[in-house]
Amino acid sequence: MSSTTSEAEAFLSHDFTHIVIGGGTAGLVLASRLSEDPTITIGVLEAGPAALDEPRINVPGRLGETLFTEYDWHFETTPQPGLGGRSLPWNRGKVLGGSSAMNFMMWCRGNKGDYDAWEKLGNKGWGWDGMLQYFKKSETFQVPTQHYQKKHPVHYDQDYHGTSGPLHTIYSAEYGVSSKVWHETLNNLGVESNRSHMSGSSVGAWTALTAVDPSTQKRCYSVPAYYLPVSHRENLVVLTNATARDIILEKSNASGEPIAKGVRFIHDSQLHTVNVRGEIVLSAGAVQSPQLLELSGIGDPEILSAAGIETAVANPNVGENLQEHMSTMMIYELNPSIITPEALRSDALLAAAADEQYATLKTGPRTAAGYSAAYLPFSYYTAPEEMSRLASQLFSKSPSSGSRQGILNGSTSTSRTRDQILFSRFSSPSPSGQIEFLFDVSNYSPFFKSEPGKRYGTMMQMLQYPFSVGSIHIPASPSSQEPRRTDSGDKPVINPRYYEGPAGEVDFLTMAAAQKFGHKICDTSPLKDIIVKRVFPPLPPDNADEEESWAEWVRDTTITDWHPVGTCAMGGDEGIEGGVVDDRLRVYGVKGLRVCDASVFPLHIAAHLQATVYAIGEKGADLIKEDWAQRRD
Repeated sequence: MSSTTSEAEAFLSHDFTHIVIGGGTAGLVLASRLSEDPTITIGVLEAGPAALDEPRINVPGRLGETLFTEYDWHFETTPQPGLGGRSLPWNRGKVLGGSSAMNFMMWCRGNKGDYDAWEKLGNKGWGWDGMLQYFKKSETFQVPTQHYQKKHPVHYDQDYHGTSGPLHTIYSAEYGVSSKVWHETLNNLGVESNRSHMSGSSVGAWTALTAVDPSTQKRCYSVPAYYLPVSHRENLVVLTNATARDIILEKSNASGEPIAKGVRFIHDSQLHTVNVRGEIVLSAGAVQSPQLLELSGIGDPEILSAAGIETAVANPNVGENLQEHMSTMMIYELNPSIITPEALRSDALLAAAADEQYATLKTGPRTAAGYSAAYLPFSYYTAPEEMSRLASQLFSKSPSSGSRQGILNGSTSTSRTRDQILFSRFSSPSPSGQIEFLFDVSNYSPFFKSEPGKRYGTMMQMLQYPFSVGSIHIPASPSSQEPRRTDSGDKPVINPRYYEGPAGEVDFLTMAAAQKFGHKICDTSPLKDIIVKRVFPPLPPDNADEEESWAEWVRDTTITDWHPVGTCAMGGDEGIEGGVVDDRLRVYGVKGLRVCDASVFPLHIAAHLQATVYAIGEKGADLIKEDWAQRRD
């Protein structure tokens, strides 16, 4: 896996049946599972390096330290009118393991209704019942000891967990002080603890699992879980530092549909071509899977033409349907005796002691990667009359029943199934976790600068079911004296359209309302008892007559929650008119090409993404193996 030319030559010497573009979360699941079949020879192209011994990746308590480093793609959004013209950084993993190597390790699933919505759209087998087996297949759940359960407020139902999967999940060896008081605080506000948050409902307060190996207390991600145990297989070859340029499409004599026959990639500044006998699978993520489709001539003809690329398959859905969780972060000063990750980064003596404890005992603050959260419906913090007003705003217009316009592209039609699902999420009496509330002991805000010697905690509010929808596309050809076509070195144009249009305005108003409840959580004992005061935004004067308004602060400080999905969505019953891939993840209009990553989500889920992406990788591998077996027969 070095970056020498000889490694590229060795890679090209294989007769591949399958190529996976992207050695990230889903990509390495595919590589591992497909290589179980000895008739398959699989090659993986990964743009980043292997970083197997990188402590910033492996040590749980050092989470977040790889952001904005050599392991990050350093993407950025376009200026967002809904955020006052701000552009946001979008961190994505550029390393073997992808974003599973740099995420915050939280392990949870969406609600049953989230996946059933995918199936309701016509994507057979993608409902909760069809996905549960793959959730369990990916996981080995470490049952906490009785001693641990007496010490920490953890709840689970073992029937919903896997026992022999590659990915280890545990309740963290150490939790911050805020997690220890989280359940009692939420209970005091009338929010019940969820005693089985992995079984199809995340509503309520619960303590999250983390993707950590209990034997080593290291991050468990796609590399140690799926790749390293099978890296000896001769039919599995991984090439790192290899950036895909485009997919080679050839016309089929029989149907006229193009066939994916190979991949052009850059390695050590040299252009190479790898051919494939079977299929190519894009697992480059919600940002780069649509980028590579467009670079290969699959997408909106207008966008392709502007980039100097000939259209092979016209599909304007490529790169559209971008949905993303949004986050705000209030900062609180804490009791100075509390040790936070930020304190370890600023105090060399504290850090050295924590490192020694971790190295010798596998305990202490370097193992503290656990969180407690609460997923709550709008009704917990929004008055019924306000809910009615927002619903009226969202659905006040009514285009013709045959219109394909919908909530997610700026209209308010409810004629499409997807819009009916969105409306039900907003208005249904059945509770679903529309906002995630989470408090952790560190300053995570990019807008507040910590004072030396002080300790801080962050109260996060994260919108789970956004109505705002955006897009990711390749840019137009660069303007220069020597015109050239857009290539993979040109960063994609990321436009989430945060808070834009009537639907985005509903996102904005619900997020503004959520801040008040977030502050109420922090003003409730026993969490209140570890807090000195709120410092960002500053508290209003004690004699202020008016109720605190959060609107301006929300617009000025909303950031990404790093959960983009939907840009190569499953089309379901609408087919190519409504998506990019079918329910077997095959790209419409092309033979031998699939997409398998978070970009295939048709609608967002109320959860952090990694457990679902691993499950998609597991299911995708089964689909590919089934079709390969039929092809051989």
